[in-house]
Amino acid sequence: MRNENRIDPTDAGLLIALVGRPRASAIALSEQTGLSRNTVQARLAKLERQGVLDSFERQIPPATLGYPLTAYITTQVNQHRLDEVAAALAGIPEVLQADGVSGDSDLLVQVVATDADDLYRIAGQILAVPGVERTSTALVMRELVSYRITPLLRRRAKRYAASESPPAVR
Repeated sequence: MRNENRIDPTDAGLLIALVGRPRASAIALSEQTGLSRNTVQARLAKLERQGVLDSFERQIPPATLGYPLTAYITTQVNQHRLDEVAAALAGIPEVLQADGVSGDSDLLVQVVATDADDLYRIAGQILAVPGVERTSTALVMRELVSYRITPLLRRRAKRYAASESPPAVR
């Protein structure tokens, strides 16, 4: 996200309210944040246009769909075929996310599986993708810190509290 798309402290406060009550109406968010309903609606629309509000998919635990195992597969690829590899990975339903990374590997691929045999099948499917040269699989044994963004939102919102005047409302 570019700097011109960064959220301001008022947006951060609105997002904190949404984290606590994701299904809250604009009126409820207005009451909670002290912003007008029109301001809440306008800011939420702006955040959606900017891609700040992520997909609802992130909130659905794969285990509830029968995929209790999560693994990360580090992948080395032929750089000339990176786009092909990415397209092939996107075609594997068990691939939740694939990130290009620096270091010894080129990609970090997060996958889910129903059991160890299923994970073996998925890892083999990834290894069989043309352009994939080598993989290494690490099974997630236990999630220690769940995905979260609220601490960063709180830090951003505090900047408003520390400033002398509130940011301009758009």
